[in-house]
Amino acid sequence: MKIRVPGSTSNLGAGFDCFGLALKFYLTVDVTVALDSSEPCCVTTTGAKENEALPRNAANLIYRAMSFAARRENVSLPSVELSVHNEIPLGSGLGSSAAAIVAGVRLCALITGHEITDQAMLNYATEFEGHPDNVSASLCGGFVINCTRKDRSVIAAKFDWPSDVRVVVVSPHSQLPTHVARAALSRTVSRSSAVHNLQRTALFTAALVQQKYDLLWEAMHDQLHQPQRESLVPGLEEALALPRMDGLLGVALSGAGPSILALATDHTDEIAAEIANCFHAYKIESTVRTLEVDNDGCRLLQ
Repeated sequence: MKIRVPGSTSNLGAGFDCFGLALKFYLTVDVTVALDSSEPCCVTTTGAKENEALPRNAANLIYRAMSFAARRENVSLPSVELSVHNEIPLGSGLGSSAAAIVAGVRLCALITGHEITDQAMLNYATEFEGHPDNVSASLCGGFVINCTRKDRSVIAAKFDWPSDVRVVVVSPHSQLPTHVARAALSRTVSRSSAVHNLQRTALFTAALVQQKYDLLWEAMHDQLHQPQRESLVPGLEEALALPRMDGLLGVALSGAGPSILALATDHTDEIAAEIANCFHAYKIESTVRTLEVDNDGCRLLQ
């Protein structure tokens, strides 16, 4: 069996741990039952160079997510061989771990023949990842607004993303582990900051629904996580302070970083160059991607 899972970005400025957006670059996994194997899992990996350092055995994140879902569903996994091709850079705020977790949960259902509902898959992936924004986007596709209930189950409301709004992603040649980025956040927030983000999160959704894209500039301003992470991402402060320019709708940290994204309707090359210059000022090289949004989510290919 073969599945494809999109990468993702999250937060989009003010929508901290709320907004997720699936992107058209992918983690693809072929899985084969290995009946004669004495090992539970064997992994081969291609794609980005940093994937070479990932575990090739049962410690691999995809298999650990498979095992997690199997335990929750009380089913047994056979020994498997995983052939993984990953286009998503690791530790860049682009949902690499979320895509691996979604792949694992989905493969658990496929390889065992045990039905796992979409809601259960979302809940398991969120429990394993720790937050719903990236996993919901990778599972469902499109733009997803997430809400976690008291029982820790997740509500995910999906919107198809408008085709005329593209995502420019500039990734510095460095990694920022999510747990490090989260450790930088304040344990408490002021009422004014909470209200600031609530207003802009609501405004962002209204701007998309009504296609009033000029409102996204204000809607992407955040006070809950980006200011605290500026010291971890050289160039972020300068990128967030960029002035308005033709085609640019707004700038934000992608997930926990260190990638920076811009929403744009056109002039994507010029916008990407301006953000890349913010990294270059600190002598940091970067990779630029202009991506469309994946509205399909996790898909079985064969």
